[in-house]
Amino acid sequence: MGDVAMTVPVLRAFVKQHPAIKITMVSRAFFKPFFEGIPNVEFFAVDLNQRHKGILGLYRLYSDLKKSDVDAVADLHNVLRSKIVRAFFTIVGRKIAHIDKGRDEKKALTRAENKIFKPLKSTFERYADVFRELGFQIDLSNPEFPTKQRLSAEVSAISGDKNQKWIGIAPFAKHAGKQYPFDLMREVISELAKNESNKILLFGAGFDEIKLLESFVAQQPNVIVVAGKLNLGQELNLIQNLDLMLSMDSGNAHLAAMFGVKTVTLWGATHPFAGFYPFAQSESNALLSDREKFPLLPTSVYGNKIVSGYEDAMRTISPETVVQKINSLSQTP
Repeated sequence: MGDVAMTVPVLRAFVKQHPAIKITMVSRAFFKPFFEGIPNVEFFAVDLNQRHKGILGLYRLYSDLKKSDVDAVADLHNVLRSKIVRAFFTIVGRKIAHIDKGRDEKKALTRAENKIFKPLKSTFERYADVFRELGFQIDLSNPEFPTKQRLSAEVSAISGDKNQKWIGIAPFAKHAGKQYPFDLMREVISELAKNESNKILLFGAGFDEIKLLESFVAQQPNVIVVAGKLNLGQELNLIQNLDLMLSMDSGNAHLAAMFGVKTVTLWGATHPFAGFYPFAQSESNALLSDREKFPLLPTSVYGNKIVSGYEDAMRTISPETVVQKINSLSQTP
């Protein structure tokens, strides 16, 4: 989800700087709400379970897309499926470009021996490079964010009316290596909830996650669980109305950032240097595990690799530090 969300600011910049160009965004149907309202962007829902499944299905995908009179293909994914589809377009003479994911650089950043600890090109710039290779200049340095949409009736029925500072918290991550310990997150939520001018909205997905979030709510009337109660479009409507989002290095950080919402991120086995820092966010909004105590960090690009003895690296980010950062940002416009 995060990778798809990260394309949104790039497409917004592209269509503003090249208003005569039409883009067909190809992705799973679930992600369609990400792209609604972006001028000149048409969404094509790929069906990898049926119509576009397998080699024959990918040929059908090529045939379906060819009907849109495609002049060029920007492969922002560069995986086997997208390589096959772009090969079909190459045969018929269409211009092709694909993302360079910088795998060797990322291995050097995350390896234990001879680590090269330096910031790498952001994924946003890697996406932009694909369009540049196709001949389109694109500048990401002056972003414009969409106008905040009013809360829908369905969303406000869950969230209530907005008469407090709204702080979204997404405490989960796909991999344990980048998930803040729950006992510490409970302290963060409890401390923020002491301020009655705050409303804490908890995001997540899945039965087990929702049950855990519900346990955070007890005796705290200004903490509500929105996980499992909204579809993606409604969730985006809510996120763009937040004052701040607290997230791991995960998709929710990118969802908030694509609306220009202040986003505080917590980093464990991963690191912003790998290029996945949320779009246009201040570097000071990243709270990092202590590399003096855990010098092999980052140990992974995606958080799926934890070095023995590094399981508690995120405990070096104290709840007090998290709360202080959120409070300081909540006081600024």
